[in-house]
Amino acid sequence: MPRFSIIVPSHGVAGRLSQALDSVLGQSFGDLQLIPVCDDPGVPAATVAAGYAGRDSRVTPVHSPPSEGLSGARNAGMRAATGAYLLFLDGDDLLLPGALAALDARLTETADVDVLYSGHERAPWWEGEPTTPAAPLLAKAPEGAFAPAGLPELTGVPLPAWSAAYRRAFLTERDLTFPDSHFTDLGWGGLVTVAAERIAVLRQAVVRHRLRRQGSRLNLPGPHQHALLDQVERVLTVAAERGLPAERTGPLFDQLFTVVLKTASRPERLPCGHRAFFRRAARLHRRHRPAGHRTPGGSLGVQHRLLAAGAYSAFRALRGANQVAARSAEALPRPHMLRTRLRYARDLRRPLDPALVVYCAYWGRGYACNPAAIHAKARELAPHLRSVFLVEAGQEHTLPKDVEYAVIGSRRYWEVLARATYLVNNANFAEGVVKRPGSVHLQTQHGTPLKTMGVDQSSYPVVAAQSGSFARLLGRVDRWDFNLSSNRHSTRMWERAFPGSYEHLEYGYPRNDVYCTATAEDVARVRRELGVPEGRTAVLYAPTHRDHHGGFAPGLDLEAFCEAAGEDVVVLLRAHYFYDRGRSRGSDRIIDVTAHRSSEDVCLAADALVTDYSSIMFDYANLDRPIVVYADDWEVYRETRGVYFDLMAEPPGAVARTPEELAAVFRDGSYAGPEAGALRAAFRERFCEFDDGRAAERVVRRVLLGEPPEAVPPVIPLAERVPAPAAATLVRS
Repeated sequence: MPRFSIIVPSHGVAGRLSQALDSVLGQSFGDLQLIPVCDDPGVPAATVAAGYAGRDSRVTPVHSPPSEGLSGARNAGMRAATGAYLLFLDGDDLLLPGALAALDARLTETADVDVLYSGHERAPWWEGEPTTPAAPLLAKAPEGAFAPAGLPELTGVPLPAWSAAYRRAFLTERDLTFPDSHFTDLGWGGLVTVAAERIAVLRQAVVRHRLRRQGSRLNLPGPHQHALLDQVERVLTVAAERGLPAERTGPLFDQLFTVVLKTASRPERLPCGHRAFFRRAARLHRRHRPAGHRTPGGSLGVQHRLLAAGAYSAFRALRGANQVAARSAEALPRPHMLRTRLRYARDLRRPLDPALVVYCAYWGRGYACNPAAIHAKARELAPHLRSVFLVEAGQEHTLPKDVEYAVIGSRRYWEVLARATYLVNNANFAEGVVKRPGSVHLQTQHGTPLKTMGVDQSSYPVVAAQSGSFARLLGRVDRWDFNLSSNRHSTRMWERAFPGSYEHLEYGYPRNDVYCTATAEDVARVRRELGVPEGRTAVLYAPTHRDHHGGFAPGLDLEAFCEAAGEDVVVLLRAHYFYDRGRSRGSDRIIDVTAHRSSEDVCLAADALVTDYSSIMFDYANLDRPIVVYADDWEVYRETRGVYFDLMAEPPGAVARTPEELAAVFRDGSYAGPEAGALRAAFRERFCEFDDGRAAERVVRRVLLGEPPEAVPPVIPLAERVPAPAAATLVRS
């Protein structure tokens, strides 16, 4: 029998589930059973859990449908548990290092109590310092094991289910399970409190609870708020049946009704039935108030007395008086309205234009990437829509002549942003842009994430210092209605990096459609435009940006590489889009294509790709052409920027760590050999999942035409796709 069974519900947290599981399996104390509770097989969380189970025999995934909720998931985990003690961990939280060793030592000291309450951290994982809210309560507890009457204020009501370890035999003997309710933690905590006979505390924090930006789901308005009273009644009825003395029921009563009064004083949580909620709460208050109960002081005490008297009108009046200041603050103009132009503020009061679509790519750098591909397809499938591309001043020449545009910061820029029904971007619109009711924001992204993104960057000081406020970033994420993904890996990482309420569109990247639709003539034309000599092998060198470098540093002597790689090799140098150009000195064998508008064209022209950690490798893999990873500083990059998987263990082809190794793989042909081909095939299977040439059509139909998901074209299987031919292939044939 393992010492601990850790139960981890996973519904809706697939993107962060691996972090939770790693925090358990990485504990120094290893006598455990880990039980991820997943939806149906095949969903992202179940796939993650199955992968862990295949690598570690301690992992035992179980199934619980989403319809059974959090309580059903935890109960399913309990049925599968074999450990002496049960722990619960939300799928987006973390077990802190050393937690299980500390719990084991404390349980040994206290002779296996029924419940061991422990400390926890509450941390906004995007920025801010963690707090330890349970610390003051736990500090009052006796040093050893004690009966609950020794500290009646210590109950499971204010402590979440994941802030304790529970003896499994105790739960089985008392037939304790999580009640089916939105407020399952409150009901569970109260019932455990009533049943426990010996408890103890561990003041050390065991769990880091990562706060959701949108706040607790329990605070959302809706009829589920009435279920709070069901749990309060259940706990107090069981307490009365067990004959708990007033000394114990008093604190339990106070804690339960603190939650009730918090809801009763916020009628916005109850769109209907607020008076009925108050009246039922009043009946429960009078029925279960312990003998000799002392009403709390201050405003809370006044609320208790009004509730006990059933004085609904007076209670509402009290709440109204307390909210005067808040209402006054809400009447003030919003800061972002003051920061934007007066014209924008005026235009926000005008109706949305149902036929206006605004596009932007790379913060206004021009007509490029997914927004450009969607724009082109919309002209074909939705010609009734009017499109405006946003562009920085001085970059107007980068747009095709027939594309309508607005210069960023101009009066026209603010006007179209205020009136557009559809807004499409591969980055983010400016801070002051307002998400209007009825407007639709599509975030297309601009790559598959190898390096950490969004709030995941907060753990890496060099990147975090350059990223600004993560809270403000997430405020921009709140504007998204749809978020585009080219593979399931991206879907999970976007969920982690940019948490929000948007809908994932696993449609592929529209910019990559061309890799399945371009012809041999297209490839030949692009090579002529770029100046690639006839019969030469064009190697695209595309290094990524390094946050710890101040400017562009190619990291490779390209002229020396050309000399060592072979006479027929020419290099297409494309620096990261953060830089205007690659700053090549110029050579008949080095062609600087950094300023070329289309990275897709550059990829079509290349016979092979050399990159370090740039996301261009995921796009280029759609062409099924050789890729070489030049990883001369992998360890430094991984430590300073952070990565989502080990590229050295799962590369798309040959890996070179020195200039000599890089030249050698081209000289001997191994860059395109069978071993490299096998690695590339596995890489394509994982990361080219949805890029089949019809991504733009799917996006236009779903987002701009409003067609239902089942009406969009299905993804063509990878084995049935025909990538654009490489020029080298044409020459050989």
